[in-house]
Amino acid sequence: MSEAHDVRERPGRFAVGVIGTGRVGSVLGAALSRAGHRVVAASAVSDRSRRRAAELLPGTPLLPPPEVAAAAELLVLAVPDDVLPELIGGLAETGLLRAGQTVVHPSGRHGIGVLEPARTAGALPLALHPVMTFTGTDVDLARLTGCSFGVTAPEAFRPMAEALVVEMGGEPEWIAEADRALYHAALAFGANYLTTLVAQSADLLARIGVGAPGRMLGPLLGATLDNTLRSGDAALTGPVARGDAGTVAAHLEELARVSGSRAGDPLVNAYLALARLTADRALEAGLLAPERAGELLKVLNDDRAQS
Repeated sequence: MSEAHDVRERPGRFAVGVIGTGRVGSVLGAALSRAGHRVVAASAVSDRSRRRAAELLPGTPLLPPPEVAAAAELLVLAVPDDVLPELIGGLAETGLLRAGQTVVHPSGRHGIGVLEPARTAGALPLALHPVMTFTGTDVDLARLTGCSFGVTAPEAFRPMAEALVVEMGGEPEWIAEADRALYHAALAFGANYLTTLVAQSADLLARIGVGAPGRMLGPLLGATLDNTLRSGDAALTGPVARGDAGTVAAHLEELARVSGSRAGDPLVNAYLALARLTADRALEAGLLAPERAGELLKVLNDDRAQS
C-alpha cells in the first residue's frame, strides 16, 4: 500500500490494479502507466499472461485478484464478458470494492449495469471499451493513439471517463447503456467477421493454386475498405450490385462443389446470406436496378442453392 500512497501524493494519478493481463488488460495497464499512473498490482493465470505482464508491466507484482483489488484506487477488470458479473459480485461480497475506488472494465458488450455491485459499495463505475483489435504487445500502445473508446458512465463521472480515455491516447464515444449490445454487434460485424471473410477468401484462392493469397487480396481489400469508409453503400461493386444473376449462380454452384454439396453447408449459406443483404442494400442505395433484381433474387432464394 506504500506505492498507492506515493501515487496519491501526485494529484490526479491513480494506483492502478489490473485483474486479467490478457491482450487487452496488459495493454491498458501499460497505457495508464505511460500516462503517469502507477500499476501497483496485477493478476495473471496463464504462462502467456505472465509473460505479457513481464513485458508490458515490468516490475508489477503479480497477486491474486482479491489482493489486486485491495491495492488499487483504479481497478481494471479485463476478463471475458461471461466471467465479469461473477467476478464483480465476488469482489463486492467480500468487501474489496469500496467508496472512492474507480472500477473500470473494457468489455464491449457490457455497460455499467454489470458494475452495480461496485456502485452499491460506493465505487465509481466506468465502461471504457477500446475499439481496437489487440496483439498483447507494445505495438498496441501506438494503435491506441486516435482509437475510439465506447464509453458508458454515470453523468457525474463523464469528465473522469473522458480524461482516462484521452490520457491513453483515445477518443471517447458515448454509448447509452441500453445500446451496448447493439454497439458491440455492430463492431463484431465489421471486425470479427472481416477476419472470417478474408481468411475464407484466402483459403479458396489457395485451393486453386494461388501462391500468395494475401498479396493478391491486400490491394483489393485495402481499396474496398477505404472506399466503403468514405462512401458507404456507394462503394458496392461486384455481381450482386450489378444484378449479374448468372455469375452469382455460377459462384453458388462452385461453392457447393467445393464444400461437397452438403445440405445446409455453412460456406454456401454464408455466401447466400451476404448476397441477400448486399442486394437489399444495393436496391436501397439505387445501385441495383429493380428490373435486374428479379432474376438475381430468384437465384438467391432458390432452395436448390442451399442443397
